[in-house]
Amino acid sequence: MKLLRLAAAAALFAPLAAQATTGYFQHGYGIKAKGMGGVGIALPQDALAAATNPAGMAWVGNRLDAGIDWFAPDRGAEITAANGVPGRPGSYDANGRKGFLIPEFGYNRMLNPNLALGVSVYGNGGMNTTYNNNPFGGFYGGFNPGGVDLIQMFIAPTLAWKFSENHSVGVSLNLAYQQFGAQGLEGFDNAIFSSSPGNVTNRGRDDSSGWGLRLGWTGRVTPNVTLGATYQTKTRMGRFEKYQGLFAEQGDFDIPENYGVGIALKATPKLTLAADLQRINYGDVKAVGNPTDCLFAFTCQLGASNGAGFGWRNTTVYKLGVAYEWSPQLTLRGGFVTLRQPIPASQTFINIVAPGVVEEHLTLGLTWQLSRDTELSLAYMHAFEKKVSGAGSIPPLFGGGEANLRMKQNALGIAFGWRM
Repeated sequence: MKLLRLAAAAALFAPLAAQATTGYFQHGYGIKAKGMGGVGIALPQDALAAATNPAGMAWVGNRLDAGIDWFAPDRGAEITAANGVPGRPGSYDANGRKGFLIPEFGYNRMLNPNLALGVSVYGNGGMNTTYNNNPFGGFYGGFNPGGVDLIQMFIAPTLAWKFSENHSVGVSLNLAYQQFGAQGLEGFDNAIFSSSPGNVTNRGRDDSSGWGLRLGWTGRVTPNVTLGATYQTKTRMGRFEKYQGLFAEQGDFDIPENYGVGIALKATPKLTLAADLQRINYGDVKAVGNPTDCLFAFTCQLGASNGAGFGWRNTTVYKLGVAYEWSPQLTLRGGFVTLRQPIPASQTFINIVAPGVVEEHLTLGLTWQLSRDTELSLAYMHAFEKKVSGAGSIPPLFGGGEANLRMKQNALGIAFGWRM
């Protein structure tokens, strides 16, 4: 995997860390899709199509796309008091780092009219919190600053085959790379809570790599209706050895299985409507999905084979998008994304470091045709503020009370496309 790590380092040409919008996945991939609610399973628009459905690469032609997203999450937590609580009640701001750059790149080449070979490079998303005033500071330790930083990215070589006039299939080999760091979790870095004390917090950055597959199908079932389906396997990643005392299975942190279906409708010659339904199985990755209850009941430890995780549940994401060709030079886009955020109210305490709770997103976008072969695309996303109030979230061991989470987000992206 040394070659993968070098390629990943080259791809991450800008500092990259993020709090993505559907848990820790992005709401869409490619600036065009991002401006249209993230839809793309049945609507390939550029050489980032493989990030959503590899079959779409058979329809986008010879092209190169490069873009970057400026992402600005606003996240934090609140601790409420109970009798004898040792923590410090109050509101805590996690915006020690305010903005992030997320690059993307795609290239596609038609080997013949029915066979496409391409590569898509994109950030899966991630998770970042930086508390200059650490909420865990009052809970038996936890020094400033506190928080976590998770980065995930893919390099996806893709082959797509149009096996009939109206249908295609595709496969991507997802070569994945991730980095993680944690600080300020000293209260959990002991033999009571961890199976590997000394490997919980303040170890700097660690990285791991792995691979998986994404499969897809796209079919034009009528002249105006296109359907699509896609499936991504769980991506098996190497362990974060520096954090084997934090994540279940001795530092294992796989990327979850996900799948979806989509439809695109050409309502008029200028108006396109599209919708995607996506399922993300966060709960099937032990480091993410295992609940924390056993940790505070002293029946499990962090880092153990069946140790405590973050208690995230599986979630379903609903995406709607519209595109309107205002003129031959200008296409306008809009969209809406919604989901049931993945953090149960009982699991908010440990998720102070990972408050990925936004649910509703509004997107806008456009593409301006610069010349016959070049175009410039813009996309804006706003995720409305969501608050999750804890319910029995801080255990009596820590004095009781509740941990409440909040988040809202903005993002602005730009991309250049070149038909070759």
